[in-house]
Amino acid sequence: MTGRHAQRRQPRVHWLFLGTLYAAIAAALLFQGWTAHEVDAAEARRPCVTPAPRVLHEAGPVLRLSGGSVKSASMPARTVALTFDGGPDPVWTPRILRLLRGQGARATFFLLGSEAGRHPELARRILTEGHEIGLHTYSGAVLGSASPSRAGIELALNQKALAGTAGVTTTLLRMPGTTSVDTLCGAEWQAALRAGGAGYLLVTADRRSVEPSKGVVRQFDQSEAAYRQVKGLLQGRDADRFTTVTAGLGIRSANTPAPPTQRMQGMALTWMDTASHAVADWTLWVLAIVGGLGTLRQLLLVVFARVHVRRLGRFRPGSPWLRGVDEPVTVLVPAYNEEVGIASTVRSLLASTHSLLQIIVIDDGSTDRTVEIVRNLPDPRVTVVRQRNAGKAAALNNGLARASHGIVVMADADTLFEPEAIHRLIQPLAHPAIGAVSGNIKVGNRRGLLGRWQHLEYACGCNLDLRMLEVLECMPTVPGAIGAFRREALMGVGGVSEDTLAEDTDLAMTLWRAGWRVVYEDSAIAWTEVPNTLRQLWRQRYRWCYGTLQAMRKHHRAMLEVGVAGRFARRALTYLTVFQVGLPLFAPVVDIFGLYGALFLDSAWAGALWAGFLGLQIACAGYALRLGGERMSALWALPLQLLAYRQLMYLVVIQSLATAVFGTGLTWQRIRRTGTAVEQWGGDLTNQALRRDEDGAAGKRGSRRLGPGHGQLAPGQAVPDVVPARRRPHA
Repeated sequence: MTGRHAQRRQPRVHWLFLGTLYAAIAAALLFQGWTAHEVDAAEARRPCVTPAPRVLHEAGPVLRLSGGSVKSASMPARTVALTFDGGPDPVWTPRILRLLRGQGARATFFLLGSEAGRHPELARRILTEGHEIGLHTYSGAVLGSASPSRAGIELALNQKALAGTAGVTTTLLRMPGTTSVDTLCGAEWQAALRAGGAGYLLVTADRRSVEPSKGVVRQFDQSEAAYRQVKGLLQGRDADRFTTVTAGLGIRSANTPAPPTQRMQGMALTWMDTASHAVADWTLWVLAIVGGLGTLRQLLLVVFARVHVRRLGRFRPGSPWLRGVDEPVTVLVPAYNEEVGIASTVRSLLASTHSLLQIIVIDDGSTDRTVEIVRNLPDPRVTVVRQRNAGKAAALNNGLARASHGIVVMADADTLFEPEAIHRLIQPLAHPAIGAVSGNIKVGNRRGLLGRWQHLEYACGCNLDLRMLEVLECMPTVPGAIGAFRREALMGVGGVSEDTLAEDTDLAMTLWRAGWRVVYEDSAIAWTEVPNTLRQLWRQRYRWCYGTLQAMRKHHRAMLEVGVAGRFARRALTYLTVFQVGLPLFAPVVDIFGLYGALFLDSAWAGALWAGFLGLQIACAGYALRLGGERMSALWALPLQLLAYRQLMYLVVIQSLATAVFGTGLTWQRIRRTGTAVEQWGGDLTNQALRRDEDGAAGKRGSRRLGPGHGQLAPGQAVPDVVPARRRPHA
């Protein structure tokens, strides 16, 4: 394939980058959930179903469990081993260290690996001031409640965290949720046996009833209450020595220097823990912002659509009356290999109630029977112009140069026009400030699931988005399928630009910057064929999105302009940037967090949140279908659309941005026509229209009767000299 329709290999490296990025986000959330006991929860202690073994009834607080044997030890008389669980705490750990230093005392700190990673300077200070460090697991998980695999991971990560922050490893372990030896019951005893088999020296504590003069291991947390208790104990006269566990037992210190490899692993773990917390906090903010913007957008769409409907249906005293437009019209139909549907498109145009037509089909270097089919249509109003393959914009300019009339309608070669579509489409051009009019596009081949999804998308886009954009006077595009233009406006801006692949969006923005207004005519209906495979859909939306980005880049300086152009740019480009580019970029992150919340957080809360958003989407889509005169039965496909179709559209935006960033040129990517829209709707729209009687009765399908408030003609009604103005451009 040559010319503008040739395809080039698109950038693929960004998919690896994006896959890695989203996988990293998912991994960070899982790690954060794991440390917060949301994944494989082990925060609460299980009730003991069996008592502690008898061998522990007379055992001391320090246990060595190996080879099935139980050995215990206690502190000598008048010796107190001070132990602190958890932390390091940025508030109380420094105060406790100052208190111990002032009294010349030493202690053992059983640290959490996650907290040591957040406060590495305190972990190092503990060692520097002569104290001892033990393990309290990485996240504070109760080992008896955790799975054996998690228990092993908790201890291993705790060791790595200490190696990365304090540069040591340790053999001391204080199991979370345990105090004296008789608390090692049930599942805790099994966890203690596994830890002892791994070589750890388990440290519990003596009961509070045991006097310090007999020698005890005292257990404290790191809080204000613990600070007061330790201060009172140090100032008492019941003990002569306050020291660490190993020093009190007279054995070698449990802390040994960590090897360099383990230190590096610990530093990486600390960085990952910090990053996971940051990612979790960031995704919460993203979820709140994206959810809020999405909800606000849906509500604004309905509100502005309602305003648009009321404007059209309400007569305002003092409104100007404009003469009905009944001028000849030139219809431009660019075509490239459109043999499947070109005949139906041209016949639907010939069947128009607006009979003063010049139809120019511009063949853009087709290699099929497109030209032959058009030339065989027996109507002098149809002209075929051939050119070498140069793209749609060049084809439209070629046809524009041959246009004989002051009003130009542009149509795609796969589009079927309703009989009254052209006449209704050109009526807003009665106002001299309006340079272009967008029509209403409906999906013809909507029977499959993919077709229904696109049908819902088009219905919401035309009946909600376009109405809102017209009310806000910032409509950024006139779809190539059906749009009307003043020829003088087109010629004044140099015709259709070939700078972007979204020539319709580029043209609309150019007209706004030239001082013209662009409006929407909802009663001018055309039926189009949408892609019926995911591959074809991807190619089409990829080109649309990339072309829109090109147009936004081309016209971004209009944001600083004054008057109509500046107002349009600030509204339209902001809307496109936020809702068409920004939200799709962050939406996958929200989906990842939503899935994480449903699986590991409060599933009822996550389900209620999703159901609420789905309900809002259904309500808005239902209103859009009602405005478009469509059946509500299509709403059943909406939940599936949110789960699958929406993700595809997000990826399209990401792919388009990657193409723009990497600077890879994208050429026109044409979808393969199948004629399914013609098969489903074309016969009724064209054949019945061609057979209509002298009264101008429209066919059974596709034509709508509008009330007098719309200022439009009923079938068979003569064109009046004047019709009520439907719009007054704002000052």
